[in-house]
Amino acid sequence: MDFYSHLGYNYIINKKEAWLISLQSNNFKLEPTTVWSFPDRGSWATHSGKYRGNWSPYVPRNLILRYSNPGDWVLDQFMGSGTTLVEAKLLNRNAVGVDINPQSFSISETNLQFQCETSSKIFIRNGSAMDLNFIKDSGIDFICTHPPYANIIKYSKGIEGDISLLGVEKFLGEIQKVAEEAFRVLKKGSMCAVMIGDIRKYGKVIPLGFRMMECFLQAGFVNKEIIIKEQHNCRATDYWKKQNKNFLLLTHEYIFVFQK
Repeated sequence: MDFYSHLGYNYIINKKEAWLISLQSNNFKLEPTTVWSFPDRGSWATHSGKYRGNWSPYVPRNLILRYSNPGDWVLDQFMGSGTTLVEAKLLNRNAVGVDINPQSFSISETNLQFQCETSSKIFIRNGSAMDLNFIKDSGIDFICTHPPYANIIKYSKGIEGDISLLGVEKFLGEIQKVAEEAFRVLKKGSMCAVMIGDIRKYGKVIPLGFRMMECFLQAGFVNKEIIIKEQHNCRATDYWKKQNKNFLLLTHEYIFVFQK
């Protein structure tokens, strides 16, 4: 181990350039309540806010540490830019990441190319969250995922199976299939953590979070925790501040922790 590795740093080589990155947060603490807020979204390892809609690494770090053990298998079936997988690698968990978008696969693959002193096995796959046929029944120790909020952010221009292109009712129909597949692959007694927010249409709130929660309950899960996460650094906030003032800005999201 060299001097910088001992301090929790790692050299990343990209073509002819090299730069020093911190592999760990220097201000992390495990959240003790059901209200979470992270004004500093987190930029250690390869984390960044460049991938629109990705969650702060403080969220999966808290969840992985609380609901899994080193060597466990963690699943994220909406891996996006790979935030959950990066945290799994740093925290010595094995992980499987799935995303319908090939661009997500490519970005995640790049973000996982760093060295650290864990023995984690990380697998990523371009595929559907509704079809995890390559994972056996009860093969996963913990699910930690962040699906799109219906079609609020469209992540592709027409990929078949991309639920970010769907309106609320069709989206929830597909989420029901996601929940059923999550229930199948998770071990009995283990946890499934999902973050989602509500949305607004024509000035009226659509409680997407609780409607999604019902899909997971119908699939057989039970509620373990409901966490309220305060939303920061949202790109759309300035736009909505300039709109009609007859409604409140949505600045919260839910983290539902279900148990099988």
